[in-house]
Amino acid sequence: MTDAMGDSEPTSRHRIVVGTDGSAGAQKALRWAYAQAELQGADLDVVAAWDFVAKWVTGGNPEWPQDADHLSADARSVADASVSALLGDGARPDWLRIHADQGTPALVLTERSRGADLLVVGSRGRGGFSKLLLGSVSSACVQHATCPVVVVPPDPPGSD
Repeated sequence: MTDAMGDSEPTSRHRIVVGTDGSAGAQKALRWAYAQAELQGADLDVVAAWDFVAKWVTGGNPEWPQDADHLSADARSVADASVSALLGDGARPDWLRIHADQGTPALVLTERSRGADLLVVGSRGRGGFSKLLLGSVSSACVQHATCPVVVVPPDPPGSD
């Protein structure tokens, strides 16, 4: 399709990637990313990462394929629950996709954001070091992503 000037309109949709780990910060980032995707008419990739290293303390074994299947399904369940908390159990838009990828969250998110228009992360997730102003995952994403990154800050204390 062309406009009055004869320039063709892009045929591909914009794409936004958002990370989730089920935390309050990730849920806030998901709300922001969803609203932005609606505004832009963009596809939204909701991404949860899982890694054996983080699961070894609970008995995960990379040599057992059933453990990989379980950990992947668990991460996908976290992402699915986050989307359900946002949208309810009704029909989801076809432009929203859920992914559960193996790897550290920062690596998974920066890889998924290749070719994306925007990467959205919360500033604090389920990790430790709660005194850090910017979490390690969001900091790594800001440093290594190949697209713009939005870091959604947490709610101020007492703003329930």
